[in-house]
Amino acid sequence: MSETAHRLEAALNPSSITIIGASNDPSRIGGLALGHLSKFGYRGQVFPINPKYPELAGYPCYPDVESLPIAPDVAVLALPVDAVLPMLERCHAKGISSAIVYAAGFAEVGGEGIDRQHALEAFAQRSGMRIVGPNCMGLAHLGTGAITSFVPTFTTFPPDERPGHTSLVTQSGSMCSDIYVTGWMMNMRFRHFINTGNEACLDFADYLDYLAEDSGTEAIAGYVEGLRDGSKFIAAATKLRQADKPLILLKAGESERGSEVTQSHTAALAGDRAIYRAAFAQLGVMQARHTVHLVDLAYLSRFQRGKRMGPRVVVASISGAMGAVTADLLSAQGLDLPILSEDSQRKLLDAVPGIAMVGNPVDMTGQLFSRDRLATEILQTMLADDAADILLVFATGSLYERIAPELIAVAAGSNRLIVMIATSGTPETKQKLEDAGIPVFPDAARACEALGTAVRCHESAAMTEHWHQLRQTAEASKNTEATDLSAYDDEYQVKQWLAGFGVPVGQAEVAGNAEEAAAIAQRMNGPLVIKILSPDIAHKTEVGGVRLNIQPDAMQDAAHDMLQSVSSRAPNANLRGLLVQPMEQAGVAELIIGVTRDPVFGLTMTVGLGGVMTELFQDVAHRLLPVDERMAREMLLELRSAPLLQGFRGRPLADIDAAARAISAVSQAAYAAGSTLSELEINPLLVKPQGQGVVALDALLLTTSDKAAS
Repeated sequence: MSETAHRLEAALNPSSITIIGASNDPSRIGGLALGHLSKFGYRGQVFPINPKYPELAGYPCYPDVESLPIAPDVAVLALPVDAVLPMLERCHAKGISSAIVYAAGFAEVGGEGIDRQHALEAFAQRSGMRIVGPNCMGLAHLGTGAITSFVPTFTTFPPDERPGHTSLVTQSGSMCSDIYVTGWMMNMRFRHFINTGNEACLDFADYLDYLAEDSGTEAIAGYVEGLRDGSKFIAAATKLRQADKPLILLKAGESERGSEVTQSHTAALAGDRAIYRAAFAQLGVMQARHTVHLVDLAYLSRFQRGKRMGPRVVVASISGAMGAVTADLLSAQGLDLPILSEDSQRKLLDAVPGIAMVGNPVDMTGQLFSRDRLATEILQTMLADDAADILLVFATGSLYERIAPELIAVAAGSNRLIVMIATSGTPETKQKLEDAGIPVFPDAARACEALGTAVRCHESAAMTEHWHQLRQTAEASKNTEATDLSAYDDEYQVKQWLAGFGVPVGQAEVAGNAEEAAAIAQRMNGPLVIKILSPDIAHKTEVGGVRLNIQPDAMQDAAHDMLQSVSSRAPNANLRGLLVQPMEQAGVAELIIGVTRDPVFGLTMTVGLGGVMTELFQDVAHRLLPVDERMAREMLLELRSAPLLQGFRGRPLADIDAAARAISAVSQAAYAAGSTLSELEINPLLVKPQGQGVVALDALLLTTSDKAAS
């Protein structure tokens, strides 16, 4: 167990707790936390501290921390903000290693609050004390009753004797409570209830790392507004994946970055929301769309272990109409509804003469009342069909109660995931089905949405593992010395640098003046392109710095005019001359390949439809680096415009293999650049017909010093 995990063990699974600021008023935070410990059977030692009382909630009460007979595992500070730091100093002097700080008034309020949080961080660094919060509702180990949270929810929705296997980790206390209640209503029971608060000393990923090693946690459901340390989060997500513990997160605050002026198209395309979604998908994290979806995914994860998962769903319904609606919902999630084999359909018709729907969905009809074990015959036939990965069953009321025992018996002999939708029925029947490994959803839309997300995550597992291996190899071979990028600050230099990694850049020469441009044009022949060459001009077209289809005889005049025009429109720019290159024939498509440095996850890649329409169509795919050819191909085929690369309506097939190699080469270059790279962009990458390759027509490189200067 890591040092951080060891310290968290003291806070999450303590054998002794002191509540500083304990109260006899059950409506106050110091009274609520104390009441929870008393009410829910915590068996460890409890030391309330309040000089007003000799006893609280049946526990001896102490006047101050110095009077405690031992140094408890964790101190809970139910104190006003100004009293927090002095009390932490006293706790540290007593030998207490962990603390939970309820108080608000830190960084979340700005101003002096930021200074308070910095002081708290400095204290934690100096003392080694692990501090949960501040500005948090606390923690709860619901299996042991070690509830150091003041949330009143537990009074109305109490933990019971059933062990919970899903742990909650949220950056919002109220959201933690809301998820807990939503799960409780679904008959879920949780193990840990963790509200991280401001995360002054313990990062969101620290809790994930702890739960990866917690033997009683089988899945984690969480709510995040923003992560601070992407590398630590990646490591924790990897650890959870290796432990086969699903991580399900609801991400709020996904608005795109503000409309600040950016020097590259990539920076405008790679917003917070897009990068978080890409990172979660790449790491095998299931991303929920809303609170109920989050709970449904956590609930479903309990029943997936050891079950066959796949996109092919067969539906059995007591209602033809509900079968059709469910089919629509599944299709909207991208799941397949394969037609059952002729043999299966014949068996169903023999079992239920006159049955209207036997292909998929199957309408079981009210004839289930007419003969014993009829449901068993239908369900066994459907599960035996090779087309079935998942069986989804809809029933309600008396038919639900009737077929439940048969469904349980059928499930015992199958490795398929079986899911029940029941809009009504007794809690006892629901519990029996769950005990048999069958989740029961109260609504078809919820069941289908959860299945869609879970199946997509399952199908991406191989690519997730592939990227983790790729990243591990890249990190092991990474050059710790940062590459000096200052020598590559104009388009020609950047292209030459990229060519060293295998990016095709085509023929190009630099002309210092119009006369040199004319001489180069005579050597190259054919229609040509000239572009202004300057490290200060990112978007050449905006200053008249690009001209196409120039014949050699017209080059000198065109070059002279461009130099004069750009000088007047960008008088402060460092003009190094002109870049002369052959005019490429139109390709099958133009792509943008960009790398930006995300503040959380580091280097991230964007690939999409390129050229002047890039920001208009926003047709892009994102990945965390590194990216190899396999991943690059996946990104290309993920685009809405992918059919344009695949011979859409008679168009020639694009050289996708060459495009994938170029994308991988850009990733290698960015990785090799190290910490000084801020942005790297090829826009456009001209993709030619199959077998004819690709060529980078323009390239831009920005360093971290460039960004700082801007």
